[in-house]
Amino acid sequence: CFSYLESNSRLEEIIQDIQMDVHSRIREVLSETIREELEPQHKQLSEEDLMKALMRRGIIDDVIKELNFVPDMNDREMTSTPKPSSHFVDRHPAVLKKTNINPTRRYLYLQVLGGKAFLEHLQEPEALPGQICSTFTLCLYFRNQRFRSKPVPCACEPDFSDGFLLEVYKDTLGDGSKMVDATTMLSICDPVHIVLIKTDTSGEITLVASYFLEWRSVLSAENRITNVAVELLGVGTESKVSVGVLNIKLEMYPKLNKPLSQDIVNTQFTLEHQKTAEKERLFLVYAKQWWREYLQIRTSHNTRLVKIFAQDENGINRPVCSYVRPLRAGRLLDTPRQAARFVSVLGYERAPVIGGGNSKQEQWCTLLAFLCRNKGDCEDHANLLCSLLLGFGLDAFVCVGTKAKGVPHTWVMTCGIDGIITFWESLTGHRYIHNPVKLDDPPVVEQPKPLYPYRTIGCVFNHQKFFANCQPSDAVEVCVFDLHDESRWKPMSGEAIKSVCSPGATTVLPPFPPLCASTIDAAAASNDLELQLRILVMEHRKDLGLATVWDDQLSYLLSPALAAYELERTTNISSGNEEFQDAIRRAVPDGHTFKGFPIHFVYKNARRAFAACLRSPFCEEIVCCRGDQVRFAVRVRVFTYPESACAVWIMIACKYRCVL
Repeated sequence: CFSYLESNSRLEEIIQDIQMDVHSRIREVLSETIREELEPQHKQLSEEDLMKALMRRGIIDDVIKELNFVPDMNDREMTSTPKPSSHFVDRHPAVLKKTNINPTRRYLYLQVLGGKAFLEHLQEPEALPGQICSTFTLCLYFRNQRFRSKPVPCACEPDFSDGFLLEVYKDTLGDGSKMVDATTMLSICDPVHIVLIKTDTSGEITLVASYFLEWRSVLSAENRITNVAVELLGVGTESKVSVGVLNIKLEMYPKLNKPLSQDIVNTQFTLEHQKTAEKERLFLVYAKQWWREYLQIRTSHNTRLVKIFAQDENGINRPVCSYVRPLRAGRLLDTPRQAARFVSVLGYERAPVIGGGNSKQEQWCTLLAFLCRNKGDCEDHANLLCSLLLGFGLDAFVCVGTKAKGVPHTWVMTCGIDGIITFWESLTGHRYIHNPVKLDDPPVVEQPKPLYPYRTIGCVFNHQKFFANCQPSDAVEVCVFDLHDESRWKPMSGEAIKSVCSPGATTVLPPFPPLCASTIDAAAASNDLELQLRILVMEHRKDLGLATVWDDQLSYLLSPALAAYELERTTNISSGNEEFQDAIRRAVPDGHTFKGFPIHFVYKNARRAFAACLRSPFCEEIVCCRGDQVRFAVRVRVFTYPESACAVWIMIACKYRCVL
């Protein structure tokens, strides 16, 4: 008690000294500002003018430094405060020291205080110190800002304890640097998108929940603070099942001069919901009429894959055009082909379905959910690739159709100024030029043979346009992609699409998050994976009673080949391997044989990769090689892309002397 009173009186003395000094300095600044800035124009001095003058002279920064709200190290150790994450903000006054808060801007401080009722993990054993276990991670997005929480062990009551400082700003040109008031914030309908992912012990990521948090309830809180319990629902087939509850605390910084009344906030929500519902109703009425007209053209159109709506991860039907939007990658990607390579190294995984059969569960993920779990279905890949190509200024569309055996599939198409149609396969990064078969040509005329795997096409769309194929045949090889010819492609009204798919058109459309740079150290990841593979090869040969001798120089010589393979995948241009082949010939003596097996993965799990290698008879022959003077080599090259996606190239090789 004595130490508390002593420290409290000391704090009062510091504040009193600061106040005396600050008052005198403010008087100096005020008189100087009036003399320099006001006398010539004879205008009225505003609060903002005075604040700028104080900031220019560094008085506000000095006050914050003098207060020195940094807890003592011993106190911090005694309270066992968790180590801050990269975007973590402590809820104590030390936030002013840790986060460079601009006092002229407005912030929403979102704290996750814990979770409960994650019943699927009710029997989860408590992780021991240092033990690898499955973890939960929260990913947040709000108005061009992305955050990621510290991973916490999966449990019935996961120990989430993180804070995120979200800046609330205007989009209007020239107003972005001004502090927003309560009325302006009430008109900002962007939600905070929260995505919960689970990472298991093997590194596999699962999408657990996706939730849109309405944060504006804090605008009516008397003390600028409000607490909400967020019930998270599952995704896909489990979108109606609760997976757990998050306890969230919302605060506004700086404090609002006067909170809005609850009636005003509720009225704004009601008006927004009514406006959104009316827009969606009118679009649905239009879409039904458009579909009836399409069926009247030809009754067989009923079997074509014309996709107007698709379900997202929460089971909500949304127009397909809303899943695409021009997306610029900044300096993370330089060319459209590099963008195609990036999308192709994101993992492919069909949405899980409960039960047997060949039925496919529909799940078109929102972009944040797709990026957070780093994998998705072909629709997710196609939507992202189309958005990136639109960002690069190309006339890009998502194509909905089928490939071999009538399997539904989506891919991307670009229309060149010269009329050339290019197909982009988002799962592989391959590009194909479309040369249609001309049915009117005589039989003696040789027709082009399609190299692409696509069989039929029902519709194409992007963020502004939607066209349904109304040609006699929906076979891709005979389709003419003149989208301006309404006898071949039935368009939807651009105004109708814009009413529900343009940014800010409705409150239910989440904005597109920016891409994040990779956090993977390519060299360290390559070395680590290579060492693990060496151990796995040695253990496998040891089980067969064979010794393993490594040739480090031969391993190093494999690098140029792996780099050439990745360059070819990115550019579709063969870079040639003449130098690599020459170096191998020099490294392998006369009478010796060299064998190498290259393979490509999009994950960094060494055991999984080695098991896949052994499924190839040629690789198994190399790993199990017996002979005279057998020397082994293994080389790994990890190529990183945005969102911590990576292309992993591995080559396992050996050289040995031939014995007759």
